[in-house]
Amino acid sequence: MSAKQPNIVFILTDDQGPWALGCAGNPEIRTPNLDRLAGQGVRFENFFCSSPVCAPARATILTGKMPSQHGVHDFIRENDNPRLQYLDGHTAYTELLAEAGYVCGLSGKWGLCNDTEAQKGFSHWYTYIYDGGHYFDPTMVRDGRPVKEQGYLTDLITEDAMAFIDRQAREERPFYLSVHYTAPHHLWIGEHPQEYVGLYDDCPFDSCPQEPEHPWSLELTSPADVRTNPRDNLKGYFAAVTAMDHNVGLILDQLERLAIREQTLIVFMSDNGFSCGQGGIWGKGNGTYPQNMYDNSVKIPAIFSHPGRIPQGRVHGALLSQYDVMPTLLDYVGIGHPQADALPGGSFLSILEGQGGDERREVVVYDEYGPVRMIRTERYKYIHRYPYGPFELYDLERDPRERTNLYDDPDYQERVQELRSRLDRWFLQYADPALDGARLPVTGTGQSNLAGPGVTGKPAFNQNGRLFKERQNQERLISAARQTTEESDE
Repeated sequence: MSAKQPNIVFILTDDQGPWALGCAGNPEIRTPNLDRLAGQGVRFENFFCSSPVCAPARATILTGKMPSQHGVHDFIRENDNPRLQYLDGHTAYTELLAEAGYVCGLSGKWGLCNDTEAQKGFSHWYTYIYDGGHYFDPTMVRDGRPVKEQGYLTDLITEDAMAFIDRQAREERPFYLSVHYTAPHHLWIGEHPQEYVGLYDDCPFDSCPQEPEHPWSLELTSPADVRTNPRDNLKGYFAAVTAMDHNVGLILDQLERLAIREQTLIVFMSDNGFSCGQGGIWGKGNGTYPQNMYDNSVKIPAIFSHPGRIPQGRVHGALLSQYDVMPTLLDYVGIGHPQADALPGGSFLSILEGQGGDERREVVVYDEYGPVRMIRTERYKYIHRYPYGPFELYDLERDPRERTNLYDDPDYQERVQELRSRLDRWFLQYADPALDGARLPVTGTGQSNLAGPGVTGKPAFNQNGRLFKERQNQERLISAARQTTEESDE
C-alpha cells in the first residue's frame, strides 16, 4: 500500500453536541476512548456543520456542497419513492475514492433515503432502516435485503464495521469505511444498556442546565417528556454517548491489533450539534421555530488522528466546516476533484499536518437551514431569515452564550450591513438558483421529495399540514411586528 493512500475510518455520530465530550471540557460525560483518540491527533474547537439537521449535513460531508447546491434541505421523511436518490448527479468523495482503487464500506445510518441500494461508490452496505429511533433489535439492510437483527444497534454497527476491517486488512487495496452511529439521537429512556445508564445515576448534570423554555421551542422535534422528565432523558443521552465511545474503543484496539493503525486516518465528528436543555432548548436547528443557529446547534465535535502523520495531542481553533471535509480528504490521499473550483470549501491539510499557523483565523463559516442563513466570524455571528426575519447579531467575545441580540443596536449597524453583504455575496457565488433554500418553504418538519423545478409527485416540503399553517401565522406576526417597528422608526 502506498504511503500516500492510507486507509480511512470515518466515524459519524448523530446529534452529538459539541459539549458532549470529555476532552472538550465536560467533566461529567464518560468518553475515555474518544479522549484517547483526541490525544492521538488534533481536536478542533470550532468545527461547524453545514446545516443543523442530519440529512443536509451528511450530504454536504459526502459532496462538499452546501444544501443550496445539493438540494437536501431537511431531514428525509417517508416519500412515494423509497428508492429515491437525493444525491443523484452530485459527486461524492467516496465515488472518487472507489475510482482510485479504494474499497468503500458503510456500516450504520445512511439517512439520505434508498437504504436498500448501495450508492456513491460503496461496495459494502450495512444500513439502518429508521423505526422511530429504537436501539434494540433493529431492522438493517444486508446484501440489499432488510434483516431483523437481535441486539443493541450501536454494537451491531460496530460488529459489522470490525468484520469489514478484518477482511480488508488482508487485502492489498486501501479501504474507506464509514461507521455511522445513530447515537446519541433519541430515543433515550429505556433504549440503552443499563450498564451505561447506571453510570449516571448520581450525575448532577451541571453541564446541561435546564434553563427556562426558549420562546421558540418546539415539542415536535423532541420527545414529549424531556421537560417533565429531563433527568432520565439526560441519563439516556449520556449513556448513548458512552456506549458509542466504548465501541469506538473496540475499533481503535482492532486497528492496533491488526498493525494497521499507523496506516489509517481516523476521522470522528457528529452530523450536527444538539442542546439538552441549554438555552431552554432540547434539540438542534429544528428544535425551535424559526429554526435556530445557536453554537450548540451548528458546532460539532471533530477529531482527526493518524499517528506518524498528524501531530498528536493538539487542539486547534480554526473555523472549519463540513464543506471543507471533502477537499481535505481528497488532498490527504492525493486524489483530485474535477469540480473542485465550484465547491465552497478548501483543504485544511496543512493544519492537520501541523504546518498551518493562523492562516485561517479570519476565514468565516457559513451555515443554512432553508431560508435561515448564518455567517460566523471568530467574534461575530449574523443570522438572516428570508424574507422577514427575525434577524440576529451576536458579539461572541462579550456574549458567548448568545443571549443579547444586537441586530437593532445603533452601534452595530455597520457590522450588520458588512456581514449581510458578505453572506449575500457568498451564497450568490455558490447557490444553485434551482435549489436555493432561501426560496423554499423549509420549516424543519422534513423533506419528502427532490427540491427544484420539474419534480413531480409529493411536494418536497410540508405546506399543507396544521403545523405549517401555524408557522405561516407566526411568520405573518413576525412580519407585521417588523413593519410596525420600521414605520415607528420613520
